[in-house]
Amino acid sequence: MPHLSSQAISVQTHLRDQVADALRAALIAGDLRPGVVYSAPTLAAELGVSATPVREAMLDLAREGLVEAVRNKGFRITEMTERDLDEFTEIRTLIEVPTVGRVTATATAGQLEALRPLAEQIVTAAREHDVLKYLEADHRFHLELLALAGNHHLVAVVADLRKRSRLFGLGSLNETGRLVASAQEHVELLDLMVAGRTREAEECMRRHLTHVRTLWADGGADPGDVSGTAQRVKPAG
Repeated sequence: MPHLSSQAISVQTHLRDQVADALRAALIAGDLRPGVVYSAPTLAAELGVSATPVREAMLDLAREGLVEAVRNKGFRITEMTERDLDEFTEIRTLIEVPTVGRVTATATAGQLEALRPLAEQIVTAAREHDVLKYLEADHRFHLELLALAGNHHLVAVVADLRKRSRLFGLGSLNETGRLVASAQEHVELLDLMVAGRTREAEECMRRHLTHVRTLWADGGADPGDVSGTAQRVKPAG
């Protein structure tokens, strides 16, 4: 499984956090399937670590609502309903669209341009089919952009929403190149903000979130398909 490998774990950062990040990436990419129970020893073997940090990381993911503990078996990946996705999108739209407008009006050109390398990294990662780099750059871009509004609680809320509203099946969408159009919207948004075009920037963010919601729907269109890399992780029990 590409997103569950010993290469994803390094000694430079806390093992528990690294394991949690690797599991989130595998979940978002569709390697870990909703409704399926996975044992900590099985996941630990995939990652090349002991079961303890995997259990600890899974408890972190449980607090985020991504998994739930199953007694004597392991952890079940929580299923996301269409209503859940709609509601997450609605909340993000209510927060991020007006915040983009406010940042467009208050941030300096220098502050906005500092985000351009991240916007370009998102596009490059999508074109190169690198899911992990795509996720990392996309996460940083959105949160660092919102941080320019000066409200760290707002950033924390959006960060939590982003974790909960993961993209099932992102890996397959990435392979077909369908993420590129969504990736390019980050550059378009930044261009509009630098130009001070507030209303157009707000509309671009609104369109981007709608586009992302469409990717969620497409990524989870066939939850019964466990072909490819997802099949290599064995469910518990």
